[in-house]
Amino acid sequence: MAYVDPRKRQVVADIIRRLHTGLTVEEAKSEILRDVGKLTSAEITEIEQGLIDEGVSPDEIRRFCNVHALLFESALEQTFASPEAPSHPVTLLKRENREIEKVVAALRESAALADAKAVEAGLGRLRGVIGHYALKENALFPSLEKHAFPGPSKVMWSKHNEVREMLKKASNPTQRTPDLMKTLLDEVEGMIFKEESILYPASLERISAPEWVEILKACDQIGFPFLSGAGLHSTLAEAENRNGASVPERTGDIDMPTGSLSVGELTALLDVLPVDITFVDAADEVKYFSQTKDRVFVRATSVLGRKVQNCHPPQSLKKVTEILESFREGSRDHADFWIQLKNQFVSIRYFAVRDPEGHYLGTLEVTQDITGARALTGERRLLSDVK
Repeated sequence: MAYVDPRKRQVVADIIRRLHTGLTVEEAKSEILRDVGKLTSAEITEIEQGLIDEGVSPDEIRRFCNVHALLFESALEQTFASPEAPSHPVTLLKRENREIEKVVAALRESAALADAKAVEAGLGRLRGVIGHYALKENALFPSLEKHAFPGPSKVMWSKHNEVREMLKKASNPTQRTPDLMKTLLDEVEGMIFKEESILYPASLERISAPEWVEILKACDQIGFPFLSGAGLHSTLAEAENRNGASVPERTGDIDMPTGSLSVGELTALLDVLPVDITFVDAADEVKYFSQTKDRVFVRATSVLGRKVQNCHPPQSLKKVTEILESFREGSRDHADFWIQLKNQFVSIRYFAVRDPEGHYLGTLEVTQDITGARALTGERRLLSDVK
């Protein structure tokens, strides 16, 4: 954790609060350069985390974090360089950003030329940022939370969702406007600045080499949407060899009231189910998830042990808390939702898991793409009917 001069902390915290009550960006820039001078990215993250710890709503910080970024851009003193290792997650995430910048530049040009077909194609490529953000949410943020630094997952995740929503609107020709396109592309570029100037330096300061290997494993499970090639697939093995990481072998049978299964059989059985399942224990920590072939929502092993409240964007936290509390107190046994997700109609069901005496053991999430099931008609009784 970086040491922050108490005077700097107080001045910057006061400026940020006043930004929320009418201070202009120009005035704020002038004051911070005059009264504070240079700031490191570590100091910036510590100050914003401190505001959250003091009770400032993450949503409040989210609403003004673009202003904060502009404010700090002129005072930021770069003190961390990206690791030299080509297999380091930060190196790979920065490579992704270079590709995102190319997509944004091409989209700006297409929009300026009013080339609708090129804009459509560019938006298709830009949707890769959804996967890029998923890498941070599911691989990087859990490690920061373990270091008692949850600010990025609470604030940046909300910004991710703003970009996701704008992408959804921009993909609809009837909702796409020049102003929307400009705001979308500005936000995507602004996120790159926030990542490279603030998030990654803060992460490099806190996270150890073995932890970075685990993050790389999670990234490998999720996939880099803008990177490909044989060289990328070898990075995980290189990192594990360099840090001596290994995966413990799990063997033996598991005896249950209605039979027994080996660990391998049980794993294969759960993974072949036509649903994605995730189990959260009584302490609200993620304990297990299945690895079905085509998961609806991204999961990586870095989520194990993570508080389920941190696995959802801040906008969903109230609903998640209500469901868990109703299960825990026994007023509800399940909760059902269904959403349209691109071309998929997705069922999301939550079940309270209890022991024979009724004690709450945790919550099971079951997610399934039921698009095909909704279209079924008539009957199929014989295997010969299968085409």
